Amino acid sequence: MPLNVARIEAADRILWAVDSPSGLCRLAGDYATTRAFFEQGGPADAAAALTGGEGVTADRVLSPVTSDARFVCQATNYASHVKEVGGDPAAIVNNVIFTKASSCMVPADSDIIRPSHVRLLDYEIELGLVLRRGFIGPQVITDASLADWIGGLVIVNDVTARDVQISHMQFHKSKSYRSFGPTGPWLVLPTPPELARWRELELVLAVDGEERQRSLAGDMIFKPAETLTELSGIMDLAAGDLIATGTPGGVALHPPSPLVQAIAGFMSPARRFKAFMTGQLKRSQYLRDDQVITATIRTRDGTINLGQQRNQVRSSL
Repeated sequence: MPLNVARIEAADRILWAVDSPSGLCRLAGDYATTRAFFEQGGPADAAAALTGGEGVTADRVLSPVTSDARFVCQATNYASHVKEVGGDPAAIVNNVIFTKASSCMVPADSDIIRPSHVRLLDYEIELGLVLRRGFIGPQVITDASLADWIGGLVIVNDVTARDVQISHMQFHKSKSYRSFGPTGPWLVLPTPPELARWRELELVLAVDGEERQRSLAGDMIFKPAETLTELSGIMDLAAGDLIATGTPGGVALHPPSPLVQAIAGFMSPARRFKAFMTGQLKRSQYLRDDQVITATIRTRDGTINLGQQRNQVRSSL
């Protein structure tokens, strides 16, 4: 079984703990960041604490990925999502990469705060990969060597303001509002054989108990090893950095038909966006204030279980 590690608040202190049959057990080390957790022996500490650690009660479970980490994301990376937005998975030849502001990461039970100007608030459950170690310069990463690079797995909800995304023609701003990145609750530390089962992880998201998304991670178009290889040729990454690997079908966004999009190409940008909003506002799937989102990722046999997120939507003051 993998180790399930939590970063917690307990008696006004921030600690790391591992889940054991008797409850949470405190790790011996104090790790200021997720990067420090991996670089200073946190995984071995967690293994030792599993049987000999001091019991601890969490006042709150925090995001296991700290705000110093880079937050790198993939878009249109599930065949089911490509199909629902009118695309052909076989025609996807480019791995679309973007970033979210790390300040959007919040604990797994946090409220999602909808800015007052946002009318099309969407959800996206994603499998998050947390680096065990970083790279400076190009690397060739394969399925066989993936465990040398990936140290942890987390649930991520890539919350998105679709009206901002479409009108501003960019991902970063629409996905980076504070609270738009619930992460955790567990930082799951898989063994190499367990990590090799990543395709078996099932992602499930529901809104007010109604299932919206369900898919196996194996539906990814660009797999983790090839994505890490590509990223290493672009940028430097460090231990503790987070890669969100895309979302499956079932999101609220539903683009117009190709014919309607072709007609819209003759409109002014203002008229085109107005038409987009008119169509999207008819969709009941967009998140409304007070709705509750739940998200889980686990293998069907329960051997690998990343826990559950529960987030309520509320508007900003």
